[in-house]
Amino acid sequence: MSLREQMSIQNGFMPADTAGAAAAGVAAESLAARRAYQQLKMNIHQTIIERVELDKLQRLSPEQVKRELAQLVERIVEEDKIPMNELERRRLAQDVHDEMVGLGPLEPLLSDPTISDILVNTSQHVYVERRGRLEHTDVTFYDDAHLMKIIERIVSRVGRRIDESTPMVDARLPDGSRVNAIIPPSAIDGPLVSIRRFAVNPLTVTDMVNNQSFTPAMAQLLEALIKSKLNVLISGGTGSGKTTLLNLLSGFIPDDERIVTIEDAAELQLRQQHVLRLETRPPNIEGKGEISQRSLVRNALRMRPDRIVLGEVRGAEALDMLHAMNTGHEGSMATLHANTPRDGLTRLENMVGMAGLTMPIKAIRQQIASAITVVVQASRLTDGRRKLMSIQEITGMEGDIINMQEIFTFKRTGVDENGMIKGYFCATGVRPKFCDRLAGFGITLPDQMFDPTRHLDV
Repeated sequence: MSLREQMSIQNGFMPADTAGAAAAGVAAESLAARRAYQQLKMNIHQTIIERVELDKLQRLSPEQVKRELAQLVERIVEEDKIPMNELERRRLAQDVHDEMVGLGPLEPLLSDPTISDILVNTSQHVYVERRGRLEHTDVTFYDDAHLMKIIERIVSRVGRRIDESTPMVDARLPDGSRVNAIIPPSAIDGPLVSIRRFAVNPLTVTDMVNNQSFTPAMAQLLEALIKSKLNVLISGGTGSGKTTLLNLLSGFIPDDERIVTIEDAAELQLRQQHVLRLETRPPNIEGKGEISQRSLVRNALRMRPDRIVLGEVRGAEALDMLHAMNTGHEGSMATLHANTPRDGLTRLENMVGMAGLTMPIKAIRQQIASAITVVVQASRLTDGRRKLMSIQEITGMEGDIINMQEIFTFKRTGVDENGMIKGYFCATGVRPKFCDRLAGFGITLPDQMFDPTRHLDV
């Protein structure tokens, strides 16, 4: 089979008479074509490296680099008499460019706005998430060494490293997308990469309402919470949209306030001007130089912030966060992993215990009850959609128990014929105690907002 025929199969162009009984053979040819194309790219890539002075190439603008590489690929194709049409040559030039200055086979996926997650399960299997559903792609790497080269390129850009002694790393792409990679010996079958895409255009309240993630009344309440400087904890499972919701709520913070954000990998896209972004750092090869979230929270208190936004609470920094919320940094926000609001408070209680202080359980719970006013629960449903499942107010302590009351909820009623979850949003009929606080900031919520008979079906 000629290279052109192989590339035609790789691009998905097959004659109609190959359908049916020949399907298995076409699949095998398609795999062979992808391998041949990967080998061709590697050969041309190596030839370009031998011919070009990379130092000079780095001094050119991105447009000049792309143009120079395209001309080099064209010249090599002509010299080696490789049978290709114009479309195939342009595609090859783009792929070689991605290999040299980008992330290789991942570049087309990163440029697709419909993809929210990219999951690389070793060099031969790449999955993507679109609209909450996982899909297998035809994207492959030549081998594990090829994938490792891409991983090292990602982590080196943000000053981190990955090797056998440190086989796990969190990093971010230039556009802010979050990357987690794990390699052998911790990953048994080969390198694994998970990329949480960064939205070029962050979702707005209108987008979330139109997507039926929550109702206009819930959006109005959330805006009131932020503007009245109440402390909010966002709880949810992995991929439930906690960071998206945190980013959305941060947009309600007035422009004249000083905000400090603390994250493991910077993802928040705050639009205010007075924002100070802090990021943790893992230890170096000698095991030194680590900058933890707890040390950043402590340092943030010396930076005169009006609010502190903590990307995710996962350890002893929970105690320092509660102290900050209780000592004048009102309107602060954080996220944590939990399945329900009550579970979120239990996890927070356990994380405070990780700080190494011997505090009675009641004292810890009193700290939590006085620091946090509202817990917002986000969830990803089995049909892939993300919804705000509950908004609950912490009303204080009764004995040793933290009291909570639900204000809004999402109730499931079943599943339709397409596997989509059916249900409705509604108020519980409880008027929150913090309404007096809102009134002090000139915010009045209409009584009909809390009418439990008003449902929004989804």
